[in-house]
Amino acid sequence: MGAEPARPVPVVDDLTREFWTGGERGELRITACAECGRLFHPPGPICPSCHCRRITYVVVSGSGTVDSFTVVRRPWIDGYETPYVVARVRLRDQPDVVLLSNIVGVDPEEVRMGMDVEAVFETRAQVQVPVFRPTR
Repeated sequence: MGAEPARPVPVVDDLTREFWTGGERGELRITACAECGRLFHPPGPICPSCHCRRITYVVVSGSGTVDSFTVVRRPWIDGYETPYVVARVRLRDQPDVVLLSNIVGVDPEEVRMGMDVEAVFETRAQVQVPVFRPTR
């Protein structure tokens, strides 16, 4: 039997580089407006609140709660061993910032809406993909 296929590697560009590489320093970095301070995700060139074009990245706590989730039981993407959890995670730093990610470090049957989670990073090539595990 051969090696398992590698998980997909996100495309990194100038707009998303800090998000995908912040994990090298153990940091979850989210885009923020330099004018009004609003956090937003996914990264974009314009603040969705005040329309300012001065965008920066800030380090956030990485803590959040599971807002919604599903347990994937059939193989859809190479590199993902089933079952696995895909979840919407609301960041505590600003609850309207939601990341779609995986929940790791817990049996999929134990994941619950409202579960407290924290960001950890999965290395794929030169990218650090933020995933979440239950808060200890």
